[in-house]
Amino acid sequence: MADRVLITTPFSASSTADEVLRGVHLAGVRAVVTGASSGLGAETARALAAAGAEVTLAVRDVVAGAATADRIEKATGGVRPQVGRLDLADTDSVAHFVDTWRGPLHLLINNAGVVTAGLERTREGWELQFATNHLGHFALATGLHGALARGAEERGGARIVSVSSTAHMRARVDFADLQFERRPYDPQLAYAQSKTANSLFAVEASRRWADDGIVANAVNPGGVATGLQRNFTPEQKASLDAAEAAGVFTYKTVEQGAATTLVASVAPEFARTGGHYLDDGREAYSVPDGAELADHPHGVKEWALDPDAAERLWAVSTDLLQ
Repeated sequence: MADRVLITTPFSASSTADEVLRGVHLAGVRAVVTGASSGLGAETARALAAAGAEVTLAVRDVVAGAATADRIEKATGGVRPQVGRLDLADTDSVAHFVDTWRGPLHLLINNAGVVTAGLERTREGWELQFATNHLGHFALATGLHGALARGAEERGGARIVSVSSTAHMRARVDFADLQFERRPYDPQLAYAQSKTANSLFAVEASRRWADDGIVANAVNPGGVATGLQRNFTPEQKASLDAAEAAGVFTYKTVEQGAATTLVASVAPEFARTGGHYLDDGREAYSVPDGAELADHPHGVKEWALDPDAAERLWAVSTDLLQ
């Protein structure tokens, strides 16, 4: 990885969603954005709709989703997204969304995420952050694989974007204890594990689905103040404040935070290549697993790109969902 030339684009940390999509026409493109009722998801959906895409807001709260659709319709001068209910922690909800999808899909943006202050579990007993941030999106993407393949055939390619985080640098996927059944629960480590899983998904999806014309990439939106932080513990908030003070990150606006997601979604540089981790509008450099986060705020740990771990996670995720 270190010897390969990294993929760059004209965009940077200060670029906004609208700047990435300037001059881009997405008429005929069908896109699904999870977690699109607020924050980064809502801005991503707005920008895509403004560029002409047919967007579906996949949200847990359809009332909030409808309100966001209203705002997008007003902002775009009449382009209204569809709203579909999707609770990523509920396998029945994911299955229903997949079963009711009709037609091709060209762009799947796995944006939704949760942060918990303490240990919470799904009805299956899965740790909630892993279940929502990774497993739910895994079930959604694999369930929509046929639609994505049709979309790729129709337009010469389809893309998946997985929204990860710098937090992935705190933890690899612990295959010996995915659900925190033996080790003490640490919500920060659980979140970090789920964000590493988001990157590993992109690696393996790209390997498996390349022949279908589907590429998947992971992105780090950067530090953005959204509703995701509402459940932070005092320790989590203190850790975030310390990271900001140390210069690990500088807060972005929501418009800037959505930009890298949109680079992975539309930039020609990523149209035919997947399994990458993007930061500030370009491919991030790889960081040795033992390196400190404070020294490499814009890199990606090697464990988040490890093809063996990616293949293993795919197999484990498939088994869990059977």
